[in-house]
Amino acid sequence: MQGWVSPGRLVGRTRELGLLYGFVESVVAEGGARLVVGEAGVGKTALLGAAAAHAAELGARVLRASGVEFEAEVSFAGLHQLIAPLSAELAAISPESRRAVGVAMGVQEGPAPDQLALTNALLTLLSAAATESPLLVVVDDLQWLDRASATLFGILARRLDGTGVGLLGVVRAGEGSVFEDAGLPEIAVGPLDDDAAAELLTEAFPELPPRAVRQVLAEAQGNPLALIELPTSDGSAADLGLGRTPVGRRLRQTFARRIEALPAETRAQLLLAALDGTGELFPAILFGALEPAERARLIRVHPVTRGVQFRHPLTRSAVVDLSTDQERRETHHQLALRHPADSERRAWHLAEAASSPDEQIAQLLEEAALKTKGRGDPVGAIDLLLRAAELSPGADDHDRRAMFATYLGADVTGNLMDPRTFGAGRGVPGRSVESAVAAAAYMVNSGGDIDTIHRLLLGALRNVGQPARGWDAPLSEIVYVLQANCSFGSRADLLDEYQAALDGLGLEPPEILTLLGSTFLQPARLAAPSLPRLDEAIAGIGDQSDHVHAVRLAIAGMYVDRLAGCRNALWRVVEHGRAGGAIASAIKAFALLGFDSVLSGDWDGALRLADEGLAFTARHHYRLLGGFLHYDRAVVAAARGDRATVRRLTDDLVGWAAPNRIGFVLQLAAHAKAVDALGHGEFESAYRHAVEICSPETVPVHKPVALWVLLDLVEAAVRAERMTEARAHVADIQRAAVADLSPRLALITAGAMGMTAPSTTFRDTFDTALATPGANRWPFAHARIQFAYGERLRRAKSTSEARRHLTDALDTFERLGAVPWATRCRAELRASGLTVADHAAEEPGPLTPQERKIADLAAAGLTNKQIGERLYLSPRTVGAHLYRVFPKLGIGSRAALRDALGRLSEPSA
Repeated sequence: MQGWVSPGRLVGRTRELGLLYGFVESVVAEGGARLVVGEAGVGKTALLGAAAAHAAELGARVLRASGVEFEAEVSFAGLHQLIAPLSAELAAISPESRRAVGVAMGVQEGPAPDQLALTNALLTLLSAAATESPLLVVVDDLQWLDRASATLFGILARRLDGTGVGLLGVVRAGEGSVFEDAGLPEIAVGPLDDDAAAELLTEAFPELPPRAVRQVLAEAQGNPLALIELPTSDGSAADLGLGRTPVGRRLRQTFARRIEALPAETRAQLLLAALDGTGELFPAILFGALEPAERARLIRVHPVTRGVQFRHPLTRSAVVDLSTDQERRETHHQLALRHPADSERRAWHLAEAASSPDEQIAQLLEEAALKTKGRGDPVGAIDLLLRAAELSPGADDHDRRAMFATYLGADVTGNLMDPRTFGAGRGVPGRSVESAVAAAAYMVNSGGDIDTIHRLLLGALRNVGQPARGWDAPLSEIVYVLQANCSFGSRADLLDEYQAALDGLGLEPPEILTLLGSTFLQPARLAAPSLPRLDEAIAGIGDQSDHVHAVRLAIAGMYVDRLAGCRNALWRVVEHGRAGGAIASAIKAFALLGFDSVLSGDWDGALRLADEGLAFTARHHYRLLGGFLHYDRAVVAAARGDRATVRRLTDDLVGWAAPNRIGFVLQLAAHAKAVDALGHGEFESAYRHAVEICSPETVPVHKPVALWVLLDLVEAAVRAERMTEARAHVADIQRAAVADLSPRLALITAGAMGMTAPSTTFRDTFDTALATPGANRWPFAHARIQFAYGERLRRAKSTSEARRHLTDALDTFERLGAVPWATRCRAELRASGLTVADHAAEEPGPLTPQERKIADLAAAGLTNKQIGERLYLSPRTVGAHLYRVFPKLGIGSRAALRDALGRLSEPSA
């Protein structure tokens, strides 16, 4: 919409232009991203044009793209627009980057590019385009950009600082775009003030009578498009309908009158342009048919290419609204024939042209969906599969396509859809693999009954027999969900029935399912032979293009302590989810990174992950994954002595997991309770909680979480004077050879042996434990073993050696904020004759002003680094202040700060 641009200026937009010009000038110097946000018709596109013109004056190259309302379901349509002018630069970048872009655009074969790889490839391409001059990418109507491109651009926008590349996007407020929550700097554009509105109207219609001026100003409400378009061409203001119609609807009516006055041939060509979206399909011979629409100020036609551009999105919408269903179907059919037979656009247009179920079109959509998923857009694949289901004449094909879409929604995109809402009455859930996997995925993620899910999956798997198609995608998914359900149930009978059904297929599973079946389902018994293959796969995870596969590979490594090698890949999945991509995969990545952070001692990081991940689970109703994140909170609270938080979280976990027989969640709750009891010297209670997970006689193969509780069980048994049980458990740990699975398990095995060893050999076993390569990667376990070693040394009268180990342990406990363990460690040091300041034992005094500032900022969610930057302190100093704050407030973790500070502010009775 350029009509309200006065010669050389935009009326009433001095502030907005200043901000935009300042941004463009910063792009020339460095790069960066901005969003222009406002309602329809306020002039966002005109401002975008002014910013682009200013960039060109400064010598910058400008690339343009735009979302199109009727093209939002075409995967990577926005990326196509951006890449089209960059053919020379595309040829100059590396083959890997070129392949990533080519696969995403569907012009090259290969595995789906990883989101980071695709983002990096696009950034490399844009940087290459910016080598000779700065580059500004302007994207209009972001709210209608296809989701795959929007997610990609959202990630890209946060990486442009310092690149010489800028991105300036326009998004309509309130349309639910992924960019609205992207956290990018925004320039808000509102209505014109009264003076500017009057000035614009007077300039555009100098002959408009005063009464009409007043009517238009009141009707337009400062909307520039309304000010330009509402008055009639003869300068009157007839039939304005003052106060009766909202501005947006009134504008549509204005455009509708112009469209209705056009010749039939012109309207037909406008409908082609509106539904096509590319503006590139019109040969010169149709130029004459479009002239009336151009004279009516509805479109612009490029004088050379004859490309069609609508002057405003409301015009495009009005063209479509005025057409009949039959006209739209015929137009979509014409557009379909202009695209290659195997293209996604052809399939989509044919689907829009269909008036009844059509298996041929449904098949084309299904094939397009699989290609779209392979290009890294599972959201687009789901939309195509659901449309294919709608067009399926047969109930079986309908169920198969709808249920596979439902499964992808539950497992990948965060769209947790109840499969009963699809095809009601057309099929029985569970009679096909697709139906069963969709129903099971929904029930698993929403925290359903384990046995019901197990029966559903086994029934479908047994019905498969020996599949002629081999390991197709639905079959692989049902085995994966069955594996997950067996893990969540954590019972031997579930595992036995799964293995029998798998053997009955008579097929060798895909590699990832084989790895999961050993390292995830039964690590204590089956993991060792699979570790070389797992390590090789994780070593190549940086090249992994599929977020789902990356998450599953990390799951395969969680019990054998390979998550560190998956961190970068998991963070890429999280970033993709933050940008509106694969939400369910991102939630799983939050949980996996949280498990890793708990074990590796990054407890503040674990809490931040849990908080952000729980916001996702609450929004998308992923109860089970939320339970995993609550465990992270609970076990950190237990180690830090926050008993109220432990009790609240574990009671909640048990409350919904017990009726649904979700043994894994019950075991996580029991682990947090065991750690809590151990820290407070309640050793018999700690022992009882630990044996809920891992019996003293054996390491149960059907409870892989037992590998996280080995040290807790042995320590609790020793301190509860259950040496027989402790030694029996250590003997079984040795028989199971869990020390061979990872350095952490080697550390714990040797440490447990030291706790139970006779006085003549305990030094050797403890020294072996502490000499484990990389042992300090698990600081809490390492410090607890040092503490136990120091205790035994003191009792053996080796005081100076005991002090060394106890002091090292105390340093770690204090750094972690493990208050109960630090308190016990100080007591042991005092027993060795060493005077140690015991902040926890001091009478809590009031917070100093500095401590209160730091506590308030920490309660608001700031990290130690962020607090330090604000208060000009080092992160270490901030941590030391918080360490003194916790006992003063009677808490053990940051999570409890907000409530404690609130109580502190309450007036005393």
